[in-house]
Amino acid sequence: MRRVTLFVNGTSSNGKVVAVYGCLDDLLSVASSKLGIRASSVYNGNGGLIDDIALVRDDDVLYISERDSFEDSREDLQGPEKCQTHTDWLTLNVGGRCFTTTRSTLVSKEPESMLAHMFRDKDVWGNKQDSQGAYLIDRSPDYFEPILNYLRHGQLIINEGINPLGVLEEARFFGIEQLADQLETLIKTSQPPDDHSPLTRKEFIRFLLATTTKSELRCQGLNFNGADLSRLDLRYINFKMANLRAANLTHANLSGANLERADLSSACLDGANLQGVKMLCTNAEGASLKGCNFEDPAGIKANLEGANLKGVDMEGSQMTGINLRVATLKNAKLKNCNLRGATLAGTDLENCDLSGCDLQEANLRGSNVKGAIFEEMLTPLHMSQSVR
Repeated sequence: MRRVTLFVNGTSSNGKVVAVYGCLDDLLSVASSKLGIRASSVYNGNGGLIDDIALVRDDDVLYISERDSFEDSREDLQGPEKCQTHTDWLTLNVGGRCFTTTRSTLVSKEPESMLAHMFRDKDVWGNKQDSQGAYLIDRSPDYFEPILNYLRHGQLIINEGINPLGVLEEARFFGIEQLADQLETLIKTSQPPDDHSPLTRKEFIRFLLATTTKSELRCQGLNFNGADLSRLDLRYINFKMANLRAANLTHANLSGANLERADLSSACLDGANLQGVKMLCTNAEGASLKGCNFEDPAGIKANLEGANLKGVDMEGSQMTGINLRVATLKNAKLKNCNLRGATLAGTDLENCDLSGCDLQEANLRGSNVKGAIFEEMLTPLHMSQSVR
């Protein structure tokens, strides 16, 4: 697809930017519709008759005629201005970084913008130039690049690591209203809702995609009640005090995530990766954490100190070295769990099913093991490990 600017023969204003498809007759048909004339001939800026669509190049400026002769719109200009066309090339020095483009790109798509007024005619604005002849613009080059690309092809494309808010500020500065509207919509849809209604999976994925992998994603206090976040990469995200009640987090990667004081009651985390997770004082009552992995090869221990784990099902989970100090595990199911070296000091294990567990070197001092089930233990439980 090629893009060209069309003017009525003999004029250099009120042009129309159109896409070129098909044959020359298709272009004449589009020109008739856009310019309100009966188009019969197409000329380039030098008056050459174009009789084959293959001769039309991207960003060409074409003059459409109802008659056979070409009328030069520059005949009234004098000196160097007579050689000026909308296709001459310009170099812009934006904040120390140079961009090369055509005058047509700057003036055609947004004719009322500041850039169009600056470069529609030469020296009207008294634009300053550097030693190489590039026009100086004191703005951010990183935020200017998406704007220039938008003027080239009409698409909003922002590279990873570029803040859309910065691009929006530049679009407003240059008076590119259509682009500003698109950016405002993009920013609005990429942010979590301001109200307290639960975030959906679609909304959260959009939120994730709008954030670089190097940025800290803060979801502190957000409402994910009942949300489907299964199989998502949620590493190192701050869910502190978030509402994840009844959320589906099966097979999610929560390695290094902060779930301190979060509400995970009745949530499903089966098969989740919880290496090095922080769950201090988390409420996970009635949650399912079957087959979870809390064991970090780097030696960072998962911390569930003071967590409410009443009635949780953690069967078959890998919890080597986990910190469950003063946590509540009343009526919990921990069958066949690896709790080697775990800290269970002061933990409430009343009626907890620990059958088949590996509790070697685990610290159970001061824990409440009333009614706890220790059948089929992989290693003997020494009395020194439990004093209640």
